[in-house]
Amino acid sequence: MIYKAKPGQASYGEAIGILLLDCFTPFIPGDVANATTYDFPVRFQKVEGLTTKRVLGKDPTAFEPLLAAAEELACQGVRAISGDCGFLALHQRRLAASLEIPVFLSSLLQIPFISAILGPDRKVGIITADSMSLDETLLKAAGVEQGERLAVRGMEDQPGFSKSVIEETGVLDSEEIEKEAVYVAREMVEEEPEVGAILLECSCLPPYGMAIQKAVCLPVFDYVTMINYVHSALVKRKFDGQM
Repeated sequence: MIYKAKPGQASYGEAIGILLLDCFTPFIPGDVANATTYDFPVRFQKVEGLTTKRVLGKDPTAFEPLLAAAEELACQGVRAISGDCGFLALHQRRLAASLEIPVFLSSLLQIPFISAILGPDRKVGIITADSMSLDETLLKAAGVEQGERLAVRGMEDQPGFSKSVIEETGVLDSEEIEKEAVYVAREMVEEEPEVGAILLECSCLPPYGMAIQKAVCLPVFDYVTMINYVHSALVKRKFDGQM
């Protein structure tokens, strides 16, 4: 087999590119921004100046630096681009229209799929970093139809999560945040028993997915389920077995 180098490309074999916010948070295993989260290589690209505050505030000027970083990832050979904040959904359609490779910026893009696999009387439960910022505008940008059956709970009032992820103190107590996430999930399911599956919006929450699932006995979707799914479509494997 003959291989050809691509001008300007520094390395090869990274099918998924991930755009990272410009923030000061420890990214533990299971976090979208930790390379050991994946069973395959990924390429990260920080979006300079794109802070958590700007994204949660839905700053429309965030698109230009986002596009520049995405174009750099595309030049480095990735075959699809994701992000590390569900609120990036605001820029999903515009960025996808600007690039020639697939774009799946937000974990919220999974909502229509999750809703479709549940019965009509069931709800999709969403645990988000900031419930006040997760509004109809953002949901519409993620392809969620008006009137979709959703239950939304936020982590913004949980002290451990708020300090590490929103205030960005630079310190993260994973045991404390796991307890907070489980508490929020349990409370949501108790108050809204129609919830049939849970989606973790925030890229910092996948490490706690197993504990949440154990507590509420429901399917749990997150950024990592989405990234793994897209990767399986980009990099097909050969099947070996017996008949």
